[in-house]
Parts: sequence; structure tokens; C-alpha cells
Amino acid sequence: MNVHETQGPEAAEAEVQIRTGQLRLHRAEDFEGMRRAGRLVAELLDMLAPLVKPGVLTDDLDRLAYEFTMDHGAVPACLFYRGYGRTTCISVNHVVCHGVPGGRSNLVLREGDIANIDATVKLDGWHGDSSRMYPVGQVAPRAQRLLDITHECLTRGVAAVKPGARFSDIGQAIQSYAHAHRCSVVEDFCGHGIGRLFHDAPSVLHYDASASREPGARSQANIEMRPGMFFTIEPMINLGRKEVKVLNDGWTAVTRDKSLSAQYEHSVGVTEDGVEVFTYSPAGLDKPGSRP
Repeated sequence: MNVHETQGPEAAEAEVQIRTGQLRLHRAEDFEGMRRAGRLVAELLDMLAPLVKPGVLTDDLDRLAYEFTMDHGAVPACLFYRGYGRTTCISVNHVVCHGVPGGRSNLVLREGDIANIDATVKLDGWHGDSSRMYPVGQVAPRAQRLLDITHECLTRGVAAVKPGARFSDIGQAIQSYAHAHRCSVVEDFCGHGIGRLFHDAPSVLHYDASASREPGARSQANIEMRPGMFFTIEPMINLGRKEVKVLNDGWTAVTRDKSLSAQYEHSVGVTEDGVEVFTYSPAGLDKPGSRP
């Protein structure tokens, strides 16, 4: 896979509209665009934190996310993406990802639920993409344990990012920690390149695929990180088995064994000497147990 370096504003604008499969190396000034978009989506998730409680309609949370995004001069990247009709994805309990707010199986939050809210904003042409887990009231110890493990998986995945490292280092860091704590890593979904495109190359696998029998997975895992790469890390960790299925709505993915699932996500950039996280919560609310 070829690495494409943007040479200037004209070249960037000409190529941001399509996914070419090439790996983009962004310029120093592009980091500032990602910082603004990342901060905004983090503020959106902070805004929702005190509202996630028993009895709340997921559709109401989604509406508030839409209003917040528009009020701050951005647009919701998920809305109308491939026909999707909401601003956020809200995934509760055994829903792994892409839970549809207001859907038949995702209507109202209940005491003891764990909910992932995933949002992406597009601000001045740049995408900020992040998700985090919200405990609804008091949750069971096993649910809290899953949140802690999943957040640590994300933390270790982020720590593996630096120039010269391989994307397999991210997957290995996540998988080794999850397996050591008797959890599984979902392999059906992955992180992705981001920037002026919502979803771009590369695919960021959350398991170690460096020796995979699947050539595509192996080639993605063995890509070397270089300064200027932007991508998401968003591991989905299950208390039970890793297998998932997608429901008839075409979006909602659930664990096949009905075990609890959790996910945390950050957008990051590779710097000259390490990694910059664009989507940290300004209020420190992106960690398990944080309360507004």
C-alpha cells in the first residue's frame, strides 16, 4: 500500500472527497484542525454525561447531541452516512456497536445498564470521532470490571503508537491485556484512518494479526506508523466470546452469546516522537467511574 503525502491545500482538497486506499501523511497545521474537532466531540460527550440515567430515552440523548453539534458550527458526520438516520450510535449492554437510538431494542435506559455513546463531528472539514462508556445508575461489579478492562485496553493501544512502530503493536497491546483478564476482543470491527475523510485507510485492528492467515489483515497489521498519520483506536471487548452478529436493521451488532460488551474510542495522530490524542475529555470524564 502506497503512502500519500499531501503537498499543499490544493492537493489536499482535491483528494479528501474519496477513499483511495492510500495512507495520508498530514502536515503540522492539520493537527490543529483535528485538535478543534476532537475537542468538540469530547465536549459533546461531556455534555451528555449527567443526562445518562435511568428512564432517559436514547432518542432524546441523540437529539441533544444533534443540537449541540449544530449550535457549535459543526455537522454530525453519522447523520445520513450510508443511510444512517441518527447523530450518534448508542449501544447498550450486549450491543457491541452501532446501536440505533430509539430503536426497538434500544429505547430507554434502565438502572444497571452500561451504554456506549459514539459520536463524530465534522468541524471546518475535519472529523472528531470518539466514544465512551456510561454506567446507568449503579452497575454490577462484573459490568464495572468490563469498563475498567476496556478502558485500559484503549490506554495500552494508544501507548503503542509512535513512529516506526507497527499497527500490530496496537492489536497486541489490546489483545494481550484483554485475554489476561479473561475477556475477548471483537475482530469484526476495527479502527480507521480519519481526518478530512470520516473513514480512511488504514484499518486499525484491535488484535494481533501480524501472523494472520488472512493476507489483508496481515498487511494492515504490518504497516509502519509514520508522523502525520491520523486514525482511531476503538477496541470492543466482550465478557464472553468474541463472535457478533448484525440485527435485521442492518446496523446493530450484538454479541452472539448475549454477554456484555464495552468500547472506548479516541482519535489520535502520530507525532515526531509519539502520539497526540485529539479527543481527551476537557473535564476528565472519559475514564471509568468519572462523574460530572
